[in-house]
Amino acid sequence: MQHDQIIGKVQALTRLPDRGSAEMATRAVLTTLAERLPSGLTDHVAAQLPPTLAAPMRQAKESAAERAEGPATTSGERFDLTTFAGRIAGRAETDEDAALREAAAVLEVLDAALTPELTEKVAAALPKDIGSLLPVGRAGEDTR
Repeated sequence: MQHDQIIGKVQALTRLPDRGSAEMATRAVLTTLAERLPSGLTDHVAAQLPPTLAAPMRQAKESAAERAEGPATTSGERFDLTTFAGRIAGRAETDEDAALREAAAVLEVLDAALTPELTEKVAAALPKDIGSLLPVGRAGEDTR
């Protein structure tokens, strides 16, 4: 999927007023997701995205490595849905409720952009509360 397609779908799902807002939301979610995922998985996700959207993920991974003063940790930073929403809200300049809606939309578009196997790996790497934002997570909840 191309950059413009991804941003257009995020804008449509979130009903944000303009593409700039959709771009900001998408980058905020991808950056925060990259902080939470194991570094190898972040690399795989970034490899399946357009370069302009892979960049925030790679930058987040590099920042984590700098904070750790060495190579990027193999496991992602541990935080819950509240922290996830707070970080997205700060980056997207919105409130936490809007950040959760935007995260669900970006993750839905991401689900369509990635191979199904990779989406499953992302879902498995996230705690249940954050994973529930993924279409796979919502589907899993419906069957229980």
